[in-house]
Amino acid sequence: MHADTYRHRGLRRTLVEELRRKGIRDERVLTALAAVPRHLFFEQAFQQHAYQDKAFPIGQGQTISQPYTVAYQTELLRLQPTDRVLEIGTGSGYQCAVLLQLTPRVYSIEYNAVLFESTRRRLGAFGLPAHLFCGDGSVGLPEHAPFDKILVTAGSPTIPRTLLRQLRVGGALVIPVGDENSQRMMRVVRESAEEFVREEFEEFRFVPLLGQAGWQK
Repeated sequence: MHADTYRHRGLRRTLVEELRRKGIRDERVLTALAAVPRHLFFEQAFQQHAYQDKAFPIGQGQTISQPYTVAYQTELLRLQPTDRVLEIGTGSGYQCAVLLQLTPRVYSIEYNAVLFESTRRRLGAFGLPAHLFCGDGSVGLPEHAPFDKILVTAGSPTIPRTLLRQLRVGGALVIPVGDENSQRMMRVVRESAEEFVREEFEEFRFVPLLGQAGWQK
């Protein structure tokens, strides 16, 4: 594992101030991003890009999300320390590591087997205790449901009903929904067994959610 130096911590503080200027208000979320060494989720040759507020390719056609996007989605979740969270799309593991700063009960599923193996090793080396799975995240993890919060980190053509059914009453799903070029961030709160309330937020651009309830590959 590469070092997390005083310089890296200073770069994170600068990044957090940038995110605050861009409108992130939840101090717990900002503290979580300040705690996670984003450069350790990059290949060493590309670590100079780690504290820029931009997405970056990580191989397998995937990216590590822009820090603003990570902060924005995490803020929408309104995480509580006792929440059980399902993350759809482990990717590099960076978003997962941020979630783990806010609750220890994180379940994360990755579609791509190569990415899953490298990220599982990385998070294990960091001693981060997520429950990691390889499979079709578009259908969730019904055997581990219900969840208090579900976060989808890939663009979906629709809001998968199977994910809504895995929410506790009072729980929330945060998901980007749209076509393959741009998506609108949505938060869906389960008000009762059959009632769901949907809110719409900013537009983003994510890699596509693959699988049975996502984009077919």
